[in-house]
Amino acid sequence: MTTLRPGTRARTASTGAGAGTRTRTSRPLRALPSSLVLWLLALGFLIPVAWFLLSSFKPGSELFSLPLTLFPENWTVSGYTTAWNRFNFAQYFLNTSIVAVVTTVLTVLVSAMTGYALAKYQAWWLKVFFICILATTMLPTEVIMPSSFAVVRDLGLYNTLAGIIVPSIITATGIFMFRQYFKTIPDELLEAARIDGVSEFGAFWRIMLPLAKPIAVVLAIFSFQWRWNDYIWPLIVLRDPDRYTLQVALRSIVGADNVDWSVLLSASVISLVPMLILFAIFQRQILNADVNSGLKD
Repeated sequence: MTTLRPGTRARTASTGAGAGTRTRTSRPLRALPSSLVLWLLALGFLIPVAWFLLSSFKPGSELFSLPLTLFPENWTVSGYTTAWNRFNFAQYFLNTSIVAVVTTVLTVLVSAMTGYALAKYQAWWLKVFFICILATTMLPTEVIMPSSFAVVRDLGLYNTLAGIIVPSIITATGIFMFRQYFKTIPDELLEAARIDGVSEFGAFWRIMLPLAKPIAVVLAIFSFQWRWNDYIWPLIVLRDPDRYTLQVALRSIVGADNVDWSVLLSASVISLVPMLILFAIFQRQILNADVNSGLKD
């Protein structure tokens, strides 16, 4: 039988406190190498962005002068004024905003309704339909572009903003996100609503859709980002310069023989401003979505 002498507990406690202190002091030291690696990686990603932003304030003569410098020797905003005066940014912002906002609203609504039907209604063909939807994620977007273009042309939507919006509404990612979320909601909630006389659409609109608000916000953020940065599909569908979206309009700055790089850099920075504002407002939802899900446009 072991007998504790007076002072043993105190020494033990003292030893434990010392171990705890050593643990607390050694923990930052152990994390120091990994922190340094992360800071170096972050710096590596930051340098191209900083170079891009700072180069937009350089005159054209400094962009390719040797040796290359990060900071401009002669700061100027002539690229910004030239880009703003030469191009109809107001029209391009309006066209892009219409495409991004309308597509985002319709994408969230259609994805929510489709996900609700796939999650809460039982039929064998719904399971087959869901598998077909998931199968589309395995196809590169470029593969289905010829057939999508043929449909848009036959519907008379060529060279219209609707021709960009309509094929972009259905996304397998959004349908999958809503279906998986609605699966977690008990069916008893819907049964209670039906007993109380709520219609099927009312149960979806007044009960299920408000519960899925976090999924709707995440999908809306990514849908807006996808459509704002979309380049290939608007380039194929649009022909009239007055209907160009922002990304297609930026391409017109690049000439066949001569590229005005200072104007192109400044115009690119201007096109990023709405996305930076969007990120500043919804950064918590964007970061959570990046951690918890892998998305494909």
